[in-house]
Amino acid sequence: MKSVNPATGEVLATFETLDAGAIETKLTRAVDAFQRWRRTSFDERARLMLRAAENLESRSAELGRLITLEMGRPLAPAVDEILKCARGCRFYAEHAAQFLADEEIATEAAKSYVRYEPVGVVLAVMPWNFPFWQVFRFAAPALMAGNAGLLKHASNVPQSALAIEDVFARAGFPNGVFQTLLISASQVAPLIDDERIAAVTLTGSEGAGRDVASRAGRVIKKTVLELGGSDPFIVMPSADLDRAVATAVKARIVNNGQSCIAAKRFIIADSIADEFLARFAAAMSSLKVGDPLAPETEIGPLAMPSIVEDLEGQVRATVDAGGRIVVGGSRLQRPGNFFAPTVLTDIPPGSPASKDELFGPVASVFRAKDVDDAIRIANDSPFGLGSSVWTNDPDERARFIAGIEAGQVFVNAMVVSDPRVPFGGVKRSGYGRELSQHGIREFVTAKTVWIA
Repeated sequence: MKSVNPATGEVLATFETLDAGAIETKLTRAVDAFQRWRRTSFDERARLMLRAAENLESRSAELGRLITLEMGRPLAPAVDEILKCARGCRFYAEHAAQFLADEEIATEAAKSYVRYEPVGVVLAVMPWNFPFWQVFRFAAPALMAGNAGLLKHASNVPQSALAIEDVFARAGFPNGVFQTLLISASQVAPLIDDERIAAVTLTGSEGAGRDVASRAGRVIKKTVLELGGSDPFIVMPSADLDRAVATAVKARIVNNGQSCIAAKRFIIADSIADEFLARFAAAMSSLKVGDPLAPETEIGPLAMPSIVEDLEGQVRATVDAGGRIVVGGSRLQRPGNFFAPTVLTDIPPGSPASKDELFGPVASVFRAKDVDDAIRIANDSPFGLGSSVWTNDPDERARFIAGIEAGQVFVNAMVVSDPRVPFGGVKRSGYGRELSQHGIREFVTAKTVWIA
């Protein structure tokens, strides 16, 4: 297992994957730790979770640099990612007891209530694009609920995976409550089959979600899936066009364009489409692409060479079908996995840019005749994760909120994940929710208690 700098191709570190014996040792340790951890108080769990937050905050520069070196995210937002993890830890340390408090229910019994109990050892299969935040938004609620966690991280971010385990260890979490497994994808299936794994959460591709969900379904095991997205970004004539264009650029290039909730399909009302396209394309073409450690860099490299190849193929297929490149359109001829900021328009139906998730700095611009047409285009996707709508018309706003098929609708703002609100999608973007009260309740059992 290699950690490779995507800006240079340099191999930073190599690791041996765990064999069956080592996996068994860690799984046994997790089961034993869970039996003790589930009996700890919320106050004790919160004390340790706050120490994890403090560790993240004090080491944010160091850990942010690790993200940049390992998967190419520009340094400033990489440091912000670490601080966001700390906020997530603090949020659940402060609110878990309230979210999982017994709920009294009025019945003819002397007393009846719902009690929330942890499910056990949760296996998390996590992606590389937000190598810390994706893990902490599972780990903070799962551990605060009394579960133990096993992390199977993406194979290209092993240093981040081990660093996360180290954060919990330094905070004083008992041995085995959270462990990283450096294993290959082929080693996941036996873990899902193992009766000691109580549930699985996965953030990743649609294909990975199918594999994990079908495997878990055969053994009747709970899963939460956060999969791909092809989020619409809709702009209507009443919108503040200056803010909409500026936010559109930011929403498309977040994490070098490698985010499931990045805006990908820009659906613009006909009357303002020409102006939006001209301003948007100019802003995209002026972005600074380069060394992600340099403070002036706005777009760094894509995480792996295969992503560049896939993106180039999707752009080429869209153009071959009749699409038009406004700016960019190809990889940059320089060392590293760099792709030019790209804007496509005249998108043919059925082409990759109209249906698929383009994971990189490539934006697809569509024209809409009216609100109904914008909603039709937005929903013409197998995905339904997030959506961003720009309008100052109250009636339009209500119609978009009701009509868009997505787990999230942000009005006059870009889609973000926030510990306070639930995060997740519909259709092929997955099921279940992360974050907020909804997220912590995914991996607990609602036990009914009836006292006659």
